[in-house]
Amino acid sequence: MSSNTVRPAPQRVQSSEERSARIAVTVFPLLILAGGALALLFPAPFTGLSPLINPGLMLIMFGMGLTLTLPDFALVIRQPLPVFLGVVAQFVIMPLLGLGIAWALQLPPELAAGVILVGCAPGGTASNVVTYLARGNVALSVAMTSVSTLLAPIFTPLLALWLAGRYMAVDAGAMALSIVQIVLIPVLLGLVIRYLAPRLVDRVLPVLPWVSVLAITFVVVAVVSGSAAAILTAGWLILLAVILHNGLGLALGYGAAKLFRQPVAARRTMAIEVGMQNSGLAAGLARDYFTPEAALPAAVFSVWHNVSGALMAAFWRRRPTA
Repeated sequence: MSSNTVRPAPQRVQSSEERSARIAVTVFPLLILAGGALALLFPAPFTGLSPLINPGLMLIMFGMGLTLTLPDFALVIRQPLPVFLGVVAQFVIMPLLGLGIAWALQLPPELAAGVILVGCAPGGTASNVVTYLARGNVALSVAMTSVSTLLAPIFTPLLALWLAGRYMAVDAGAMALSIVQIVLIPVLLGLVIRYLAPRLVDRVLPVLPWVSVLAITFVVVAVVSGSAAAILTAGWLILLAVILHNGLGLALGYGAAKLFRQPVAARRTMAIEVGMQNSGLAAGLARDYFTPEAALPAAVFSVWHNVSGALMAAFWRRRPTA
């Protein structure tokens, strides 16, 4: 899932927002599974939704900006090492894993480029709630997600050009401009509105998780319906690539944090941040700059990483962090 509107705010979280976020992150995998299955089995009614993917993503990123406050970025100054480690791991581990998986499975060029593009995307912002439920470091999760999202207009197109460019032509400049329009401007607009009208925003915070859930489900339905035949043809190969990408990302993220002797809560956070991607953004970019088939790994990733994230949260929540 790729919306920060489903995260619990660190520290002074309102109980209603927290309750709403916990329900949303639990129900989300079921909704997205249902939406994906419906679009796969009955694609015809949804095939005209593709032009609305980017506006849907802009709505999600605007919601993310509404949930952010300036203190969310204070951790970057107070504890720069874990944030730096997490962001570097995000933009090193996942892109290289995508390339390695594409080579190992001998994926067709469209699918290979799509898998790599998922790896080049910033962190998935549902990771904030998954971190919370897994008893990780929520403030660190928010900082890592926010920083990687703000850096995405630079690193995502450059990494895509370097790695996915081996399989398909990449217009890095146009892709960077799209990310600015889809991600950066809506996030900054939401952040400004939160700063100027905090009381008004606080009233709508409990609703934002559900806006995020519905918007991402909409994006998945739009992507899947447009390529239902291709999914049915190569579905097992895409699923294998996605499971490997997500699973190895979780494991290597945890291992990187452990290597640098981070506490257990930070290890869990980094694992989740590295393993969960903004796959909605990757799907939109793949459709715009590659082919509809290239968006398939992102669509499947949107489903799988939320299922695996919920399972990891349930596993870790029962285990101590000390």
